[in-house]
Amino acid sequence: MLDWNIAKNQFKIYLKLEKKLSDNSIEAYLNDINKLEKYLSTYNPPVTPLDVNTGLLTDFLYQTADFVSPHTQARMLSGWRLFFKYLVLENYLNENPASLIESPKLPRKLPEVLNLNEINRMIDTIDVSTPEGERNRSIIETLYSCGLRVSELVNLHLSDLYFEEGFIKVTGKGNKQRLVPINPTARKYIEIYLKNTRASLKIHKEATDILFLNRRGKKMSRVMIFHIVKQAAIKAGINKKVSPHALRHSFATHLLENGANLRSIQLLLGHESILTTEIYLHLDRQHLQQTLQKYHPHGQFSD
Repeated sequence: MLDWNIAKNQFKIYLKLEKKLSDNSIEAYLNDINKLEKYLSTYNPPVTPLDVNTGLLTDFLYQTADFVSPHTQARMLSGWRLFFKYLVLENYLNENPASLIESPKLPRKLPEVLNLNEINRMIDTIDVSTPEGERNRSIIETLYSCGLRVSELVNLHLSDLYFEEGFIKVTGKGNKQRLVPINPTARKYIEIYLKNTRASLKIHKEATDILFLNRRGKKMSRVMIFHIVKQAAIKAGINKKVSPHALRHSFATHLLENGANLRSIQLLLGHESILTTEIYLHLDRQHLQQTLQKYHPHGQFSD
């Protein structure tokens, strides 16, 4: 008999070793499995992973519809599909009970985008007379100039900096690595931070190669990066929902607006599929119309 704890532990190993997912992604998957387990534990007798069928999963989704968003439901369903797919691969099950359940229809949300003036204002509001200020300035500039995810920023190593060649090595989702060009401004701010701030810290032994550190000489958390970006936006008087991801979206959007092709943007962002990158095509329809008129042979319309 396969109980939930054994199944979850084996699934966790599969996600880490086979799927090569990050700790955050693994935790999210397991949280969704835990919710399902908790719901099914109310049955008498309790339902094991091998007893789960499509009807039980559908009932759970139906009962959560009033207080769980469609986005959360879709995420839970995605986690269940992968969990039961694993059990099928290991020959515990003959079929995946989640495979036939249709995901909720989700509205496509366009990301928040900052203009160049707003980004410059955020950087200008930072008090660089303090050690943390020099660090925070280089963090925001690096997020925007390199289009990094938060997880990619906090995991940047000193050994990932190839300034002489003009690149940094970024480790993205699934531990996939890519080289991203770094501009002179971001490089300058990082070098100032390294010289004036990081060099004076008492660095924890586990963080000796980590680029951005907190005041205790340890690796910074994702929450801290969100706080730094949000506070800079507030001080700059920006009335938008600003997050580190907004800087990444702005990086891609500004490249598109200035003529970069979608394939290049895909490689810079580390998107596995160009379909993910295509969301940026919906951000500036006026720019796309101008591009068509400028470059298409029949772009100049006349009466």
